[in-house]
Amino acid sequence: MPQTTDPNPAPGTAPGTLTFLFTDLARSTRLWEQFPDAMSAALARHDGILRGAIEASGGRVVKTTGDGMMAVFDRAADAAAPAPAKPANTVAGRIAAVGSNVSKTRIGELVTALIQGGGYAQFAVADSALALPWPTGLTAVAAAALPEALFTAWYNIFVRMRLAEGERLLIHGGTSGVASVAMQALSAMGITVFATSGTEEKRVAALGFGAAAAFNYHAPDLAGQVVSASAGEGVDAILDTSAGAHIEADLQMLGVEGRICHLSTGERREMAVPLRAVMAKRASITGSLLRPLPLAEKRVVARRLLDEVWPLIERGRVRPPIAAVFPLSEAVRAHSMMEEGRHIGKIMLSV
Repeated sequence: MPQTTDPNPAPGTAPGTLTFLFTDLARSTRLWEQFPDAMSAALARHDGILRGAIEASGGRVVKTTGDGMMAVFDRAADAAAPAPAKPANTVAGRIAAVGSNVSKTRIGELVTALIQGGGYAQFAVADSALALPWPTGLTAVAAAALPEALFTAWYNIFVRMRLAEGERLLIHGGTSGVASVAMQALSAMGITVFATSGTEEKRVAALGFGAAAAFNYHAPDLAGQVVSASAGEGVDAILDTSAGAHIEADLQMLGVEGRICHLSTGERREMAVPLRAVMAKRASITGSLLRPLPLAEKRVVARRLLDEVWPLIERGRVRPPIAAVFPLSEAVRAHSMMEEGRHIGKIMLSV
């Protein structure tokens, strides 16, 4: 069962660089039996998008049978309504087919890949450079937990914030899916990482993921604790998954010429920033979205991950913590667990 491609693919996509990732075609029959109306609507709406993308890439058309993600997220929608954004940017599986510019020797290769949405399915499309080797000894669930977390962390920490050797980094939400993986890699690379969490259990877990120090972000003297832990200097960079909830404390704990990078808006669309504090610290505030990032930049990140992080994964230094695994048919439950915010690590779907 395939996942359609994004009708607005990332700029710079080269013809023939698409890869199809195969997981378990047999289970598609059961999904069709469980959600016949939604699956039929999904087929009518999205089948042409996938075919067009494959043909444009010079690849071969794989027979399409529907969109598994739609069985859950569009089950009540009118068939004529606009398609929603397709969730899930990361998958793991076996390459089933390749475009004309990709060596056919890659067919059958086990990979984990960053994709442009559509991971809630049994087929997905990825640029060949973003289909990375499935690390030895990892399950499919663990392998699939890696790409989005590591691409997000590497791009925002080393590209957006230009973290340099000897600098300190703080990550808000130290047990999130991104932070729990990224801190293991960063600490193994010799980088000093601090973390914040909302409970004592999560604070202790963040230390286990490699944080040099971890703090409860509810503490009224959060900034003072961080400054004390950094010998009075503050941190050089802050990776913020909290939608700017701690912006005043962030600027207090930030060193001169420090950088803050936002990964989420949460429920807010605007953020009040104390400009005098920004000016006094000569601080830079930035942020990014992973999907719209140009393909060329994602390919650069992929090469850096292969060189710097994949060897650490192969040596067992990085292992994604899995909080829970749900079957695709229970994706709504998985999202509810995510919204509750009590989990530690990654919540995964099994297709």
